[in-house]
Amino acid sequence: MVDLLIKAEGETDPNYGNFPYERPIEDHIKRGIINLDKPSGPTSHEIDSWVKRILGVEKTGHGGTLDPRVTGVLPIGMDYSTRVIQLLLGADKEYVCLMRLHEEISESKIKNILNEFQGKIFQTPPLKSAVKRELRVRKIHYANILEIDGQDVLFKIGCEGGTYIRKYCHDIGEALGIGAHMAELRRTVSGPFKEDDTLKTLQDVTDAYHIWKEEDDESFLREAILPVEKAVENLPKIVIRDSAVDAICHGADLASGGIISIEDNIKKGDTVAVMTLKGELIAAGESLKTSEEIYRASKGIMIDINKVFMEPDTYPKMWK
Repeated sequence: MVDLLIKAEGETDPNYGNFPYERPIEDHIKRGIINLDKPSGPTSHEIDSWVKRILGVEKTGHGGTLDPRVTGVLPIGMDYSTRVIQLLLGADKEYVCLMRLHEEISESKIKNILNEFQGKIFQTPPLKSAVKRELRVRKIHYANILEIDGQDVLFKIGCEGGTYIRKYCHDIGEALGIGAHMAELRRTVSGPFKEDDTLKTLQDVTDAYHIWKEEDDESFLREAILPVEKAVENLPKIVIRDSAVDAICHGADLASGGIISIEDNIKKGDTVAVMTLKGELIAAGESLKTSEEIYRASKGIMIDINKVFMEPDTYPKMWK
């Protein structure tokens, strides 16, 4: 449970900015993210291209590539949200995997090996990967067996972003001395996105867009597209004054005087989302202090801003 530390009182001017769920529909699309249920077959980049064509936006981008045969949660950002989607790359993921062993062995051996492959593991990315092939450490939070049927093992795995499940299965087969491979994979969680009511298919998005255009009913499109702020739901947050927003939009670091409230779970070095009083995402940066230190500070830089998402002049300039 996260609590708020109130550092100062503040009010927001309704003439500037918008509450995330009250943006005009055109702006909602350009600052939106779709929690898309990727089908088996197309590449993640092909999905980007199809969403771009369906919605008529200038650009799209996805958070965490899925191989063509892999299905499940693939967050897609449009226009302004494509920069925010990069924050999801290192977010925790969850998958349901069907692993096929190359020989049949006892259930006790399968359970033991999955227990051993939890916590910190070493992985070398596979030959066909977008990153440099060097040994690296990844954390497996859990690997729970759902069903064993002969040589097929169905299990759910929660892991650090950047974990290769295909390699995980291969390494388990090597450790058992019998070989194994990933037969099927579905992603069920990517950071704050999961298999819930927000998960939409390409057909859902297509239908919602045409209902808006042809029947002037935007309600289905608002269901299909989430505000960009959804992408930072898992990050600790700091809320700032209206008067401090434009300086942040111009790349300034966040000083103590602009802060209204702080979530109490911030550690030094954490990535923090900087928000307006209306709940809009302004920027993200590295915290130079803990929550308690920020709360007690009367001056000085608290957040080293490294990504700005809101355009300058969204709020009035009140700095020199």
